[in-house]
Amino acid sequence: MGKQSGKNLGFGKRKMPNRFNTGKKSRRLEEENVAHSPASTSSGELPNEESNGVVSEEETVYKEPSMYDKLLMTLGSSSKSVSAAYKLRKRQEEGISDSENSEDDGSESSSDSEDADNDEEGVDDEDPEMAGIEEHSEDSENEDDQETSAFDDEETHDSDAEQDLGTSSQSAVEPSMCLSSFDIHWGHKLTKAEVENLSKKKWTYEWEVPAVGMTKGNWAGTGECFTKDDDPNSCYGLKQKLYKHWLEYGLTHFGYFVFMSMCTRSSVNSYRDILHCNKKPFYHRGSTEDSNVMDAYIMQCLNHVFKTRDLVTKNDAKVSKLRETANNEIPTDDSFLDHGFTRPKVLILLPMASIALRVVKRIIQLTPSAHKVNVEHMDRFSREFGTDDHEDEKEITPPGLEILKPHKSSKPSDFQVLFGGNSKDDFMVGIKFTKRSIKLYSDFYTSDIIVASSVGLLKKIDEAKLNKEKDVDYLSSIEVLVIDHADVITMQNWDFLKSVVEQLNHIPSKQHGTDVMRIRPWYLDGYAPFYRQTILLSYYSNPDINNLFNKHCSNYHGKVKLVHEHKGVLPKVVLQVRQIYQRFDADSIEHFDDARFEYFTTKVFPKIKDSVEGGIMIFISSYFEYVRVRNFLKSQSASFCLLHEYAQQSDISRARVRFFEGKRKIMLYTERSHFYHRYKIRGIQNLIIYSLPERKEFYPEVVNMLDGSNDMACTVLFSQFDLLRVMFCSLKSVLDRSLTRENCGIGFGEENVGIENENKMGEKGGGGSVREKVR
Repeated sequence: MGKQSGKNLGFGKRKMPNRFNTGKKSRRLEEENVAHSPASTSSGELPNEESNGVVSEEETVYKEPSMYDKLLMTLGSSSKSVSAAYKLRKRQEEGISDSENSEDDGSESSSDSEDADNDEEGVDDEDPEMAGIEEHSEDSENEDDQETSAFDDEETHDSDAEQDLGTSSQSAVEPSMCLSSFDIHWGHKLTKAEVENLSKKKWTYEWEVPAVGMTKGNWAGTGECFTKDDDPNSCYGLKQKLYKHWLEYGLTHFGYFVFMSMCTRSSVNSYRDILHCNKKPFYHRGSTEDSNVMDAYIMQCLNHVFKTRDLVTKNDAKVSKLRETANNEIPTDDSFLDHGFTRPKVLILLPMASIALRVVKRIIQLTPSAHKVNVEHMDRFSREFGTDDHEDEKEITPPGLEILKPHKSSKPSDFQVLFGGNSKDDFMVGIKFTKRSIKLYSDFYTSDIIVASSVGLLKKIDEAKLNKEKDVDYLSSIEVLVIDHADVITMQNWDFLKSVVEQLNHIPSKQHGTDVMRIRPWYLDGYAPFYRQTILLSYYSNPDINNLFNKHCSNYHGKVKLVHEHKGVLPKVVLQVRQIYQRFDADSIEHFDDARFEYFTTKVFPKIKDSVEGGIMIFISSYFEYVRVRNFLKSQSASFCLLHEYAQQSDISRARVRFFEGKRKIMLYTERSHFYHRYKIRGIQNLIIYSLPERKEFYPEVVNMLDGSNDMACTVLFSQFDLLRVMFCSLKSVLDRSLTRENCGIGFGEENVGIENENKMGEKGGGGSVREKVR
């Protein structure tokens, strides 16, 4: 973890309890006989080898040297202590007992102890530009250590009494009962067969349970159901002090919503990949639901950071004590392998600075008070991520969850709330936790959590590709990835996010001060992506989000996703508009864009060209589709104007005036332009929706722009591959019926709802159309 020793994490060495003394050796020798059983080992970790079936004694013997063994052999050529450690490891694997070198107090090697001593309380080698404020002196930090040492010992005892990470569970009485989800997930060792199966990326959802608070929603998942062993009186795998602080804070501000948030925490804490694509966002009057889900993943992130820190700190103390009593030999017990390549363990990707402000404030609030005596650089963070425009117009909500009130404007209220704050999409900030403080703008290699946008992070990745002196190795050991408000990110650039996710968990290009003797074996084997938990949250689902979840989320523990029915938005169309859904056929998903374009150029545009009436607006979801249609209109010398997300404000105003005055017959309008501006276009006589919007609320907004039209007609083009978007907008029963027919369209006109079939010229009935009522 990039100088990951307990000292680098900002902790002094604790006085170890008597249970770490060598008096336990006799018990530990008994446990060696069952080291490969499903129960935990003497250190509280999972067994060294684990598989789906019964593992025989012979199967646990290494057939060939692992990457970790090869690393030990390489280092052993230049170090006698490392060479001795490797020989001891081989003897232990072969079952040869050595009383002098038997597995001792479950300790693990510390990383670069001399360097860590100098860096104990978080004195970082940071970029002065990033930090901006001078660091505390080492002396003051040491004083803080003395003042809080008693507190830390008490906290360690209280928080880990039932789930001690690497030191408890030495009792032979049901040790598996002491394992938390943290121990189980990170202690498991994947076999090659499991890795090969996970690499196929074929998932089978085997179970469903009702989703709390949703009438037509279920959680579907792979593997074992996450609610099977839930205990309503448990702490849901949380550290007790963290759990108590959250419960008190939650009850104070959100009393009767605690139960809902608890149920969400249960699924998050299982360390599975999670896809939640029905989260009502705060800007759509869903502040309570959004805040509960946010609490769930923030608690998961804090719990993971603190448990990882406790594990490393305890192992540092045990290693130090072991070296004092074992002639400075290097421990070889696998329970000491607690490091990644670098320190950052959590990455939270968000679309806007204003949302990042909410999340970081909430992280600070949910951190126990003893760990946030001082929050460094908070003023700078509030200044850079906040805004001073609407300080006096905030709703009464819990601190950190402030939502700006909509102003009197023609813009919809959700637009005003979402864009009322700092809408910057290029940001990145590191958060570091020490014993008594939280440090914002910490160097990325010394941070525990990184909060960033995909735009800001991709810039760092591109800089590293151009400049060999720079790197993004701090992404190599991300164990919890949170992508919140993915629906907003799709309106920015989804390819940026995809590129960032693909960059995670790579083998780093440099060592970065990491103690290689304590790196977990599955990091060295390149299996880190199969351990990473990804939490993907969105207001709606789309093919891009589903593809990311299916192809780039390969957690061995399984997947959980929300399955629910969508409510159509047709009732929100307040005008009596004749809406015709014209279906075109496409051979495959690779060619459906070409099929749509061909249908438009051969079936739709000839009618537009022959019409003398203007006021025709063509709404297009994708910018690439927009470019294609624009070039086609140019080739046809058509009269048109443009409204897209990259247009200058002067060009936009000029285009709107020309279209309203009838000087331009056609207007091309993109979904992203509507997302960022929410214009109300005047002068529309006929609406053609070339591709349905991803955001379903945009459909009634655009259709209602026909107010004042003489024709009041809307034509929608869709194929069988637009099923998800059509479900958002229309009636499911009519949709199902239309997809069973060829060359058909759905019509919604005033009081009638019907299916319209287009017959080919020369067939029965000629070129007319037949309307069949649907009861």
